[in-house]
Amino acid sequence: MGNLFGVEIEGRARELAEHIALLPEIERIDALNQVRAILHEVSPFRDEPVDLVTWVSTETVQANDYNPNVVAPPEMRLLELSIEADGFTQPVVSFPVNGHREVVDGFHRNLVARNSKRVRERLHGYLPVTTIRTERQERSDRIASTIRHNRARGQHQVADMSDIVVELSRRNWSEEKIGRELGMEPDEVLRLKQIIGLAEMFADREFS
Repeated sequence: MGNLFGVEIEGRARELAEHIALLPEIERIDALNQVRAILHEVSPFRDEPVDLVTWVSTETVQANDYNPNVVAPPEMRLLELSIEADGFTQPVVSFPVNGHREVVDGFHRNLVARNSKRVRERLHGYLPVTTIRTERQERSDRIASTIRHNRARGQHQVADMSDIVVELSRRNWSEEKIGRELGMEPDEVLRLKQIIGLAEMFADREFS
C-alpha cells in the first residue's frame, strides 16, 4: 500500500514538474517558490528556516546597517571563487521588511551575487534566501541574530560592536539579556559599554 502511494505521489509530482517546465523563466521561478512554500506548510521541519529556501531577485534584498563582520579582500576573493566553483551551498538568511528583504546573515554572499558578473549571470539575477522565524522580527532580535551568526567566524570591529550594545541598551535590553542573546560574557558587554563611555549605558548599575 505504501509503495503504491509513493508511486502515485511521484507521478503527480512529475506531472506538475512537466507543467512548470513549460512556463517562462520568471513564472517558472515563482511557481517553484509557491510549490516549495506549500510543501513547507506540511513539513515536520517547518519550524526550521532552512526547510524553505526560495529564490528572489537580488534587487529585493538589502544589506542591514548593523553588520560588524569584516572579511578581508583575500577571503572575499576566496568566497567568490567558492561560489563560482561550488555554487551557492548556503542561502542568505533574511527577513521581510517594508516590501524588501533585509539580510540577517550572508551579507558577503549577497555582495558576491550582486558584484560577480559570472555568478549574477548564472543565477539570472536571483539569490537563494531563507527567512528567520517570525518571533525574531523586531530590529533588536534581528541584530542579535546577525551577531550570533557572525561570532563563530570573521572579525568584529570593536567600535561597531559597541554601537550595537548601545542600541540594544537603548532598546531596554539589560546587560544580562545582551550577553545571553549575543553569546557574550558579562565582562565583554561591560567593556563594550565602557568604550562608549555614556552615563546612560550604566543606568542599570548602582555605584557607591
